[in-house]
Amino acid sequence: MNARFDLLGNELAVKFSKRFANASLVIDGSPLPKATRELVSLRASQINGCGLCIDMHTKDAAAAGETQLRLNLVAAWREATVFTEAERAALALAEEGTRLADAHQGVSDETWAEVRKHYDDDQIAALVCLVGLINAANRMNVIVRHPAGSYEPGMFESMTS
Repeated sequence: MNARFDLLGNELAVKFSKRFANASLVIDGSPLPKATRELVSLRASQINGCGLCIDMHTKDAAAAGETQLRLNLVAAWREATVFTEAERAALALAEEGTRLADAHQGVSDETWAEVRKHYDDDQIAALVCLVGLINAANRMNVIVRHPAGSYEPGMFESMTS
């Protein structure tokens, strides 16, 4: 599969991508745990069918020490026993925040209450921003059909400089 358009080969898109990547540094520097960030990014990417982001977040999570078992079960997190209650709240927020068109009220009060129970204000801010950021990344990659499979952990780190 070939991409329809090379976002990293276009000057305007590269300028945007650098700013986009820099926004992710704010989330990376937040108190939201790295494992939670990767699980949320992976789940949203699965829902949106973004192969590049699934490839990236699976590999980045594994490189950071995430287990293969947990990565394999992200798509079925409700039925899995390997996630903490806090991670389950974050995954529910990721799903409901990604599937906005499926529920006219967006994120449910029940999910929001669970998120409030497990995360402080800075972590919630990071979660909300992360869900927005990963959904934007998914959409750009799906639009141009960016292929998956060649990502190596850390390969986009130069985008933030």
